[in-house]
Order: sequence, then structure tokens, then C-alpha cells
Amino acid sequence: METSSVLVAGATGLLGNEICRQLRAKNLSVKAMVRATTASDKIEKLTRLGVQVVQGDLRKKETFSNALQGVSTVITTVSAMPFSYQPGENDLQLVDQDGTINLIDAAKAAGAKHFIYTSIPMSDLESPFSKIKRKVEKHLQQSGLTYTILRANCFMEVWLSAAVGFDALNGKVNICGAGTNPVAYISIKDLANFATESVTNPAAKNAVLELGGPGNISQLEAVKIFEEVLDKKIELQLIPVEALLAQFNGAADDMQKSFSAIMLDVAKGMPNDMGNVLKSFPIKMTSVREYVKSIIAANQK
Repeated sequence: METSSVLVAGATGLLGNEICRQLRAKNLSVKAMVRATTASDKIEKLTRLGVQVVQGDLRKKETFSNALQGVSTVITTVSAMPFSYQPGENDLQLVDQDGTINLIDAAKAAGAKHFIYTSIPMSDLESPFSKIKRKVEKHLQQSGLTYTILRANCFMEVWLSAAVGFDALNGKVNICGAGTNPVAYISIKDLANFATESVTNPAAKNAVLELGGPGNISQLEAVKIFEEVLDKKIELQLIPVEALLAQFNGAADDMQKSFSAIMLDVAKGMPNDMGNVLKSFPIKMTSVREYVKSIIAANQK
């Protein structure tokens, strides 16, 4: 029986799929835990990579045993935030908290040795999402498993995209606050690289890694990069901090409150100095300008 597989939970998402691709590029044995309802094209994408697809649902701990068989390392990127959030069915309590804690416990019981968990940066503003992330981190650190916690800054592919109102390609961008404070935007591919390297890098053992991109770029500086590469002017809509606070305080559910909290953090600034981390993880990181050029090139195909 194989005893050195890496199990990826969340393998059909952008980050999880990229982690699977990079693990297979290293010729590692990879299993992907997917729900029974997963679309066939997503499963086919994984199997083409040489990934073994196994059924499992983070909300149903009885489905973990087969997925964890022969697994030495677990990587989870699963979250109900923000796009798959369904109150009472697929929410922060059921997925991000209970499901992840149950997976940690099941991994320990099944004989896994290492658990790699994707989290979020520390913040002065507490939200349902941040409270759950800190609770899961603490549970993992006390589990007896070797742990790696990847506290990743704002994804370029999300926070510099139309999904959050940053629709630079169509010439209209929403800015959180004044837009002048620095944010260490990180590419999903780079975060996947850290997760993949963490499987074998001794520096990842029992470590909390605060991860950002190669530079600290304000929202307005990001807009300027888009304008330069696109060679066109972008229309700005500034959302005052007061409006974001009102949105946070009046949020109807945990997802809205948590998303508003992240928007407030972006407005305040989320800088990061990667110098020390990159000494142990010599990863070539993606700049915002490189990211912008890549999505424009892809959009022109």
C-alpha cells in the first residue's frame, strides 16, 4: 500500500487545482478529495494530471477514511468564502470550522504526519471568518501533527478582478477607501508553490508563514499598472471607509460581514515583507505587472 500520498482537499478550486498540478510536476503521488456532486469536467481535469480522485465531503466526517488511506500529508484549501457560501448548508461553521477540524482529527487518527492549512493574515478587525481561521490554526497546532500554516495575503486573481468590482479590463474599478495604502497581493500560483514546497521543505515544519507578493502595491498603483499595460484610462469609484464600516456593521450574514472586514483591511493596507521567508523558500514570485500582462494576453487569445 502507498504510504506517501498527498491528499488535497479543495482540489477543484483554482488554488487546489494548481497545487495538484505542481505536486504532480514533482512526481508526487496525489489524491484529490471531491464531493459526489463534483462536475465531471473538473474530475477529468484532475485525472489528466495523474491525480487519484476519491470521494469525500468536509461536511461529512464519515467520508474521510477512504480518502485518507495511505496519506502522509494533507493540504486543505477548502472554504465556503465567498463564492460557495450557502447558510446552513455550505457555510463557515460547517465547512471552514467543523469540517476542517474534523479533517485534522481524522488525519491524525489515520496516521498522516503533516497537515498544511491555508489561512489568512492577522487583522485588528475581528470577523466570523478570522475567528474561525484562528480557532482552526490553534486546533492544528495542538493536534500533534506536524503543521504548516500559510497565511496568504489578497489573491491577485480575486482582488484585482471583476469578481470584487476591480474590473480593470472593462475600464471600471471599485477602490476600498482612498486606495493609497500598500497591499502585498500574491498570485494563486505562488501560494500553490509555497504549499507544494512545504511538503518537503524542513523550514515548513511546525511553521506559520506570513505570505504576500514580491512587492507592496496600493490599489491606485495597481490601477496605474493596468492603465499602462492596457494603454487606456480606468474609471475609479472610491468606497469610503465609513461606507465599508456601515456595510460591516449591518451585514446580514457571516459571509457578508467577513467579506466587508477584508475590504476594510485592504483599505487600511495589508503590507508584507517576504525577505526572511524567501531565504528558506527561494521561490520566483509573480509581480502585479507580470500578472496584469498575463491576464491581458490570455484575454486577447
